[in-house]
Amino acid sequence: MSATSYDSGSGAKQRALVTGASSGIGLELAKQFAQNGFDLVVVAEDEGIRAAARELETTGARVEAVQADLATYDGVEQAYAEATRSGPLDAVAINAGVGVGGAFRANELRDELRMIDLNVTGAVHLAKRVLADMTARDEGRILFTSSIAALMPSPFEAVYGATKSFLYSFSEALRNELKDTGITVTALLLGPTETNFFHRAGMDDTKAGQQKKDDPADVARQGFEALMKGKDHIVAGSLKTKAQAALISQMPQTVKGEVHRGLSEPQEPAKK
Repeated sequence: MSATSYDSGSGAKQRALVTGASSGIGLELAKQFAQNGFDLVVVAEDEGIRAAARELETTGARVEAVQADLATYDGVEQAYAEATRSGPLDAVAINAGVGVGGAFRANELRDELRMIDLNVTGAVHLAKRVLADMTARDEGRILFTSSIAALMPSPFEAVYGATKSFLYSFSEALRNELKDTGITVTALLLGPTETNFFHRAGMDDTKAGQQKKDDPADVARQGFEALMKGKDHIVAGSLKTKAQAALISQMPQTVKGEVHRGLSEPQEPAKK
């Protein structure tokens, strides 16, 4: 897709907010917006968001960095307030999220609850705030980063998969509620992608963690294009990922669960 400049109708550049933008899919999504003429507000909990902002500024975009913990109420309120201080948002990519791998019965409760706070509660909270502004203007675009894990039970990522199922369902429901408005909602469903996700989720010893993964730049580009076209969702990534998602959708739930287990269950160490 060639770079395109999007304006707000008044000649001013449009503004986009991207969360979880210090690395991975979030940073690549931010690059897509910047390369296509948007100014940016980028948010992440870690200090890396400032380095990401400097990198994004090389595209010529105006970039504001906000360091905030979106797993907390105050963090979401801070991010929203700082993002809208300079004007309304034309597009929002609600991308921030974490994973926790391993058996549910053995995982730390605090880790699972924090994941819900970020992946679900923070996403709902931010969506509530930005939708109020978009509704008043009757225009805007929202992208939720979900996963093909939303299409199946996710043993050994049980809570993570449930959070992504929530986001997919939430996205499609909002889209329907808003169908007679100028606001579109798109869900980005991605497969295993080459980011720090699996390492941070403690899944280096799984087949999913060890297999070849999709290019995050390709995933982000496909997600951005789907958002700008107003699509309801896209399975982004390689042809292999798209084919797997199509096949999975035809399977019984019990079979889907076994497929996911084969990818996410920790592997036994090789015997010497």
